[in-house]
Amino acid sequence: MAVLKVIEVMASSNKSWEDAALNAVKRTSKTVKNIRSVWIKDQSMTLTKAGKPKEYRATCKISFEVGD
Repeated sequence: MAVLKVIEVMASSNKSWEDAALNAVKRTSKTVKNIRSVWIKDQSMTLTKAGKPKEYRATCKISFEVGD
């Protein structure tokens, strides 16, 4: 039986929310192995003074298998 652990991470991108989520997985995978799934818990965006998107942010819950 597998045991999974869930951590919450935040990441950003100047392209899209999808890219922000991919950045979260890419960075997390440098120190966490056996990633199984990612759930996008929340999304937010910062804007320029002109009201254009500046930065996309994603809060992700990443689950991974632990121990053996």
